[in-house]
Order: sequence, then C-alpha cells, then structure tokens
Amino acid sequence: MAWMYILECADGSYYVGSTRDIDRRLKQHSDGEGAAYTRRRLPVALVYAAEFESVDEAFWWEKRVQRWSRAKREALIRGDYAALPALAKKDWSRRKA
Repeated sequence: MAWMYILECADGSYYVGSTRDIDRRLKQHSDGEGAAYTRRRLPVALVYAAEFESVDEAFWWEKRVQRWSRAKREALIRGDYAALPALAKKDWSRRKA
C-alpha cells in the first residue's frame, strides 16, 4: 500500500507528497527531516491522505495534484468532489490580450 498526502505548512501553502509509510514520513516532515520545502515552513499539518494499491498509483496522483490550483486542492481537502471538474476548467477571461 502507498499514500498520497497533502500537508498544510505554517505559511498556509500546501505540500503534496507520496510515501509507502505515512506515519514515518509525517514524522520526518515534522522533525525537519522531510523535503526542503517543508523544512522551511514548519510546523506542518496533515490535511488530506488517500491510500492506493501501489506506489506507482500514489506517485501518479501526487504529480497530478501538484499541478492543481489552490482552489482545486482545497476542494479535494474538503471532500467536495463535485467541485473538482469546474475547477479544472481554464478561466480564459483573466487572460491578457
């Protein structure tokens, strides 16, 4: 089994990762031994975790969610799955001419 997870950092940003052992990985992040990104933004809190059958699947989801907007990540964290498709659409009205 493997996990894809989202941490909320002290500065309000989100970190998305994947691991085989979520408890060990969360301890590493909290102890400042995780990713350089989270080391500079302690403390961190787990706000979302999903379990997958394989490391490949968890890693695939990690990379997918890393490309999502903040609003889309927050919908996932809230469990508002119905909002995800609308948040995936590009807002062309904000595009510069």
